[in-house]
Amino acid sequence: MAEAAATGCRRVGLQGTGDWLRCPRQTNIMDVVCIPARRVTGAGRTGPKVAGPAEPRVAAPRGAALGARRGRRGGASMADSKRYVIVGNGVAGTTAAETIKKLEPQSQVTLLAAEPYPLYNRVSLPHYLKGTVSEDKVFMRSVEQHADKGIDLRLETRVVSVHPDERVVVTEAGETYPYDRLLIATGGRPRPLPAPGADTPGVYYFQTLDDTRQMVERFATARRAVVVGGSFIAYELAEGFRRRGLEVVWLIRGPRWLRRILDEDGGRLVDLLARDHGIEILYGEEVAQVHAAGGTVKAVTTTGGQTIEADMVGCGLGLDFYTELLAGSGVEVQGGVVTNERLETSVPGIYAAGDVARFFDVFIGRHNQMGTWNNAMTHGRVVGANMVGANRSYREVPVYSSGLFDSKITAIGATPENHPEVEAVSHVDWENRQYQRLFFLEGRLVGAVLIGDLRARKKIVDMITQRETVDDPNRLILSLT
Repeated sequence: MAEAAATGCRRVGLQGTGDWLRCPRQTNIMDVVCIPARRVTGAGRTGPKVAGPAEPRVAAPRGAALGARRGRRGGASMADSKRYVIVGNGVAGTTAAETIKKLEPQSQVTLLAAEPYPLYNRVSLPHYLKGTVSEDKVFMRSVEQHADKGIDLRLETRVVSVHPDERVVVTEAGETYPYDRLLIATGGRPRPLPAPGADTPGVYYFQTLDDTRQMVERFATARRAVVVGGSFIAYELAEGFRRRGLEVVWLIRGPRWLRRILDEDGGRLVDLLARDHGIEILYGEEVAQVHAAGGTVKAVTTTGGQTIEADMVGCGLGLDFYTELLAGSGVEVQGGVVTNERLETSVPGIYAAGDVARFFDVFIGRHNQMGTWNNAMTHGRVVGANMVGANRSYREVPVYSSGLFDSKITAIGATPENHPEVEAVSHVDWENRQYQRLFFLEGRLVGAVLIGDLRARKKIVDMITQRETVDDPNRLILSLT
């Protein structure tokens, strides 16, 4: 501990795991030893310059040295093992890291996380928002569990550039991490509200645990809320706010919710479900300005000229994906990171998985992108195996299922959101409040959306997997009702 005292580190304890250090140079909890870290002194697009051995010693994030020590159980020299760097510790990145260590125990796996937490369940965040689960139930991994598996987890470490020629990534702090294989699993960030006053306290987005925690704290004093957007996230905000007892007005720019996926009947059905739940929806409206009083949100003015009082504004305007770190790297980006069916990018040795990956979908013969938990988890398993030398194709039909007020909804496979060229047929049962819409490409079923009765989900997935040709789409949809 003398060395720690010399560097200004202070002793802290965490969850009964013993003595750890907090280094003044970083915000992370550190291991009990400080190790040298290579730091960029003049990084450029032609490649980073790494300082020599006289560099100051920088503390490694807690779990780094511990994970490396525990990872040496296979008996192989670490110098002889491959170096895997994974950018992003969501379910895709974490699953890939665990898959690599299972298949190649002697490997060096470094997991770089922009957030301050190990893996947590984003699917549980809407339940935490509604108050049906507690925050502690959201977490899925601990720092200690990563260390036990030999995974070098670096929290609050944001990668800003990738250099394929040198095979290194560079972080915001100027550190470099060399790799033999690299995975981009960075996910996305919410699109900002494009209105004056959007930075006012009380305007929220819904992507991370910290986002959710801030809204939960706000519920103690809030009475009225405005939700903005026509996305799944906007729905989760509207329902969460209403479940917490707030008056909710929902602004949707288009003519209906999920306007690219649902037709007019589907939109009307969702409107009925929302109004039964006590939520008012205004279509063709956006936020023109956010008004503040006393340093917090008090109202919004819409593009139609209405002023609506609000203590909270929740924004669900879609996602932009974290791809800027790939600028100049040669990796192809088209909205997301383009991959083949093995989830490898246009640059050999660099892979992508999860929400950020625009993967080649073998069932539709085109690239697809779908941000679902199960999709990301399966991506992690497939890409982890491929990074250690397997030759597996991603052969899963992406499926997203959710509650929908007092009903349910599922989206399957390719939809007009990503493939506007699909043909569609639909059916609605107003009495039972059920809805089916099927999507076709070149005579084959490639996707669907169901509201209410979801029992046809398995049959639809099987038909997509089998690439069946459908002669009579209307007859098929009636057989599913």
